[in-house]
Amino acid sequence: MNNTGGVEMYLMYVDESGDPGLINSPTTHFCLSGLVVHEARWREFINALLAFKKSMRRVHGLRVRQELHASEFINSRAFDAPRHVRLAVLRNTLDELAKLDYISITNVVVSKAGKPAGYDVFNKAWMTLFQRFENTLRYGNYPGGHQNDNGIVITDATNGTALLRMVRKMAVINHVPNQPQFGAGSRNIPIVRIVEDPHGKDSRDTLALQAVDVVSYFLGQKFNANSYIRRKGAVHHFDRLLPVLNLRASSGRNLGIVTI
Repeated sequence: MNNTGGVEMYLMYVDESGDPGLINSPTTHFCLSGLVVHEARWREFINALLAFKKSMRRVHGLRVRQELHASEFINSRAFDAPRHVRLAVLRNTLDELAKLDYISITNVVVSKAGKPAGYDVFNKAWMTLFQRFENTLRYGNYPGGHQNDNGIVITDATNGTALLRMVRKMAVINHVPNQPQFGAGSRNIPIVRIVEDPHGKDSRDTLALQAVDVVSYFLGQKFNANSYIRRKGAVHHFDRLLPVLNLRASSGRNLGIVTI
């Protein structure tokens, strides 16, 4: 817990996999992964990712500045190595993240099956992720237990305006369904721990966004695997992250994945 009296910050880096469309969509699920690290461990985290990149250079010839954009990385020759080696690099990325006991990863998955016309997959997924971030901050359940700290959201430079409007609205109007013991209906509980607007950054220059891109890719493959991933037995690579998954997000069920 932060006992200094000052408020510090948790950073949540977010990436998505799948698309949010309901009609003629190539994916059955839309997935979000949010990787959270406290600012006090941020430099240590970035140095760990950089050291990992250097180890991949020694072992596989991966350039340190090579972007790990998982879907492109696995489906095209992002660097001069066979496809199974590129898959190994991504698997090793997951294993490296699983060693870092000071990070936490929250995951939200929307199954599009049976959703009514007009259901807003994108908004529902992001609002759920923001709410889980808020709740975990509020109760001090991230590594370090900094109950008095706030959080900021960092994404790749897409959907910026939509997310900005969403967070600003949730800071004023945020209807949360009542727990069953309190009866039907909902309460307005504005988010207060998420500060500032979501920040969009270019993933090419942001190691943390590249890391969470790999996470969200394998989260998506767990629910909607392509033929290569199935053939290589990589459908459950996401499960390798168990030590750093935010299990409280879904009361310990299903690897902590919040399914909608």
